Amino acid sequence: MKPILLFMAAIPFISCSQPSANVQPNSSIDTIKKIFHTVNDIPLPGGFERIKAESNSFTGYLRNLKLKKDNTVYLYNGSPKRNQSAQYAVLDIPVPKVDLQQCADAVMRIRAEYLFGQKRFSEITFTDNAHGAYSFSPPYTKEHFDKYLLLVFANCGTASLSKQLNEVKGYDNIEPGDVLIKGGSPGHAVIVMDAAINKEGKKAYMLAQSYMPAQDIHILKNPKHPNSPWYFAENDNTIYTPEWVFYKDQLKRW
Repeated sequence: MKPILLFMAAIPFISCSQPSANVQPNSSIDTIKKIFHTVNDIPLPGGFERIKAESNSFTGYLRNLKLKKDNTVYLYNGSPKRNQSAQYAVLDIPVPKVDLQQCADAVMRIRAEYLFGQKRFSEITFTDNAHGAYSFSPPYTKEHFDKYLLLVFANCGTASLSKQLNEVKGYDNIEPGDVLIKGGSPGHAVIVMDAAINKEGKKAYMLAQSYMPAQDIHILKNPKHPNSPWYFAENDNTIYTPEWVFYKDQLKRW
């Protein structure tokens, strides 16, 4: 089965590749990088409060994800990623030793890990471009789950995940767990890890990605504020991330 998986992973439509825009930094709201244990430990911008969420919700799960002490992003083969300037922090989530867990795959893994932990096994389903469904089935063991994810990563990507997700009406409604996604080749996807709001109703949010080759999932810096991981739902239609440019109509939800 593995040779098939590796062959499928090479299909162009699941690739993530695009140069980032040249964004000039603004240090007016930069935060000081320290060692944090979980996503929830990362401090908020001044005047913001995290949106309320139950501990067993997807938002609660994302906030409690552990961060690595080593802030280096490593590829699936153990080599450091060439670009070490994009990440604010690195999630403590395993990367399989094959080049499969790329951008959309990381998003699917985080969602699947949450559902697996909640024992909501029937909801762990992803579709490919031909609308074929890949559903998690018994035995409901971690070993079987990890093998299932490799199958999903090999056959699903940004194009198929973009079709599976639902459009979000209004970028100001952005929530943790939402996905900014451009399906296709090239394509890319990042997941909203957290969100906060101030008294004026302005939203701040945090993004995480994997990329290609497969690598550690990492929380992104905001190129406009290079020492901060917080982005803001502003009037501008364009969202500049360190390695990709998204647009507001590319926001989707499970």
